Amino acid sequence: MSDSITYTHPDVLTLGVHQGWADPEIDPTRIDWAPRQARAAIPFQVIDGRPVNPCERTGIRYGRNELGHWGEALAADAIVTTTDHDGHTWLVMVERRDGHGWALPGGHVDPGEDPVHAAIRELHEETGLTGITSPWQALPPRYVPDPRASDEAWMVTVPVRTHLSTYHCNRLPTVVGADDAARAAWVLADTYTDLVTYLAGTFGGDVFPAHRGMLAQALAPTCPAPANRGQQ
Repeated sequence: MSDSITYTHPDVLTLGVHQGWADPEIDPTRIDWAPRQARAAIPFQVIDGRPVNPCERTGIRYGRNELGHWGEALAADAIVTTTDHDGHTWLVMVERRDGHGWALPGGHVDPGEDPVHAAIRELHEETGLTGITSPWQALPPRYVPDPRASDEAWMVTVPVRTHLSTYHCNRLPTVVGADDAARAAWVLADTYTDLVTYLAGTFGGDVFPAHRGMLAQALAPTCPAPANRGQQ
């Protein structure tokens, strides 16, 4: 693939601008980049007035592909798990309306919004799940290899996780897809492999590419602390 491809999806310049999720500016060299660089979760360079993806080359060198925001767009994703009485782990996931697969509930962090609040808000908007009293933990921001990204527009997310009380597997809290989610469901997630198998077998679905690495890491088994060899 050529490293000089220029592409911005037409919806970015029409629906995106009209609905407010896309920058109306079509020329990134006219943007004041200093404030955006100052608040970026992952530092990035601006060369000749154009932002440069700090983590990967996407194959689309110029333009925004399917994303609306020039440079970094910050999201928050809710990792909500519970354990059933048989010891199995279940995870809330949503099927995206844009056809990119099954993902964690989440979305853009509004200006000045705390990522934890954003994750809780998006969880409610996309699944209807509310009333969670267990503590939330914000994990470090991470770049996500979003298939909608370009070398000049990319996504960074803050994973925010919580673990609910134990439930019977047939009595998990109700979740219903809404907003950007076509449907929502509790997915068996003892391991990432179990999650992928369950999605394929139950829904004929696959994991949103941008969330594969994040979920594989979140569901990786934790190693027990090493024994203190000095004690007998």
